Amino acid sequence: MGVLLERSGHRVVAASGRSATEERVRRYLLFAPFTQLEDVHVVAQAADVVLLGVPDDRIAEVCAALAAEGVFREGQTAVHCSGSVGLDALALAEERGAVALSLHPLLTFPDVMDGIQRLPGSSVAVTARGELGYEQGESFARDVGAIPFRLPDEVKPLYHAAAVFCSNYLVAVEGAAEELFRRAGLDDPVPRFEPLARAALDAAIALGPRRALTGPAARGDLGTIARNLRALAARGPEFVEAYVALARVAGRLAVEDGRLSERDHERLEEVLGEWK
Repeated sequence: MGVLLERSGHRVVAASGRSATEERVRRYLLFAPFTQLEDVHVVAQAADVVLLGVPDDRIAEVCAALAAEGVFREGQTAVHCSGSVGLDALALAEERGAVALSLHPLLTFPDVMDGIQRLPGSSVAVTARGELGYEQGESFARDVGAIPFRLPDEVKPLYHAAAVFCSNYLVAVEGAAEELFRRAGLDDPVPRFEPLARAALDAAIALGPRRALTGPAARGDLGTIARNLRALAARGPEFVEAYVALARVAGRLAVEDGRLSERDHERLEEVLGEWK
């Protein structure tokens, strides 16, 4: 985000972090000096915007440390980039007159270059206390080429849980599939199931999850589900609970799409209920 803000004309006065951060700053931020953590409060005091790109559970701690050094003031903006943490983590900055703001890219990227390429055109959740903060956050999002949308502070944990399902648990499910394929005797299964996984995700995006859903739960194919679960109990017992939970979700989606009757859904639940 700092790189894209700099490229859009913002002056990044300094960046700080650990040793890996220093390497990235020197490589990607052409005009911003790297500042050691013990000195960051000095440059932060002069900045109009202080962006805390730290792990979620450390946002309040880092904000408090900066506040104790006299960093925050009237006319300044304190920003964090967490999708789940509320604005209360910036409370000490607000107490000293700063505007609290959250910008969360609805995106995942493993490194800086990937983020520079993907962030433009993606969506960014903007959370603020009032109109001034929202307008400022939306401006920042547009400056990095993103599409802002407003997200109320009180729904952030639910929003982030949705993002976890969308991204992290999608990867976790593919990891479970890889392991089970291996136990079924497939060597190097990822290239083999890639077309299946890509087709399912592409259909979910193009058609919506309900219309794209296939599989035994959507069909009410109870015999297949029972066979799957018996096989998992014998060869992959640690995956039984996840299979049952996801089959329940699939069943509800199929009912909502009108492809599974209420009676067939009840039968599905009866079968799944045997595997508590």
